[in-house]
Amino acid sequence: MTSHDHSIDSTSARPAADHTDVPHYEIRVKGHLGPRWAAWFDGLSLTTEEDGTTVISGPVVDQAALHGLLHKLRDVGIPLVSLIQLPTDAPADPTVAPPAPETPEGN
Repeated sequence: MTSHDHSIDSTSARPAADHTDVPHYEIRVKGHLGPRWAAWFDGLSLTTEEDGTTVISGPVVDQAALHGLLHKLRDVGIPLVSLIQLPTDAPADPTVAPPAPETPEGN
């Protein structure tokens, strides 16, 4: 194989740090998970909520990785409350909602 042959493989030409197409998810589970769990979820952020849940959020490279995360939760008996895919234009902190748009009275 020549060096020219290597350039034909388009999958290896993608930069590894390009996360523009990687979907972000918010997984809400029952109970509060302590900081020691963060490493177990491969760099996803953990946020404990006042309602007794923990939000696990961040980029998940593909459906197989998402299913792997869900299997981890199932295997240790952590109850799943919800799972949502965040919009690609979501703010960095999805718990902070943007202000509602102002509308003229009568519309």
